[in-house]
Amino acid sequence: MANPPPTPIPFAAQAVPFNEFLAAGKIPDGFISSDYVAQQFVERLVHYVLSVPSGSYTMAQLGQLLEQLDPRHQVFFFKRLKETSPESLKDFAPLYYGFMAEFHALLFT
Repeated sequence: MANPPPTPIPFAAQAVPFNEFLAAGKIPDGFISSDYVAQQFVERLVHYVLSVPSGSYTMAQLGQLLEQLDPRHQVFFFKRLKETSPESLKDFAPLYYGFMAEFHALLFT
């Protein structure tokens, strides 16, 4: 009697090793498989960066990770960051303005 193949664990139930992703500067290929997963990834990344102690990652590492996301999800990251913790935006200002400068031409045309 053969065992049925294991059912894949939904993204929402998986532990996401953000510390490893930040250290490596890379989101593994195929990890973000849909728009929904990307949104959930961003939501969880926001909570991660607000929860870990200062110095657990650098803005450069976070920027490198965000650059691998679709621009819509990059903007979503800052939107969720602002909604979740408006006072923390001052800590992320250099990263925010760096990313928003890329979208300036798109936002104001």
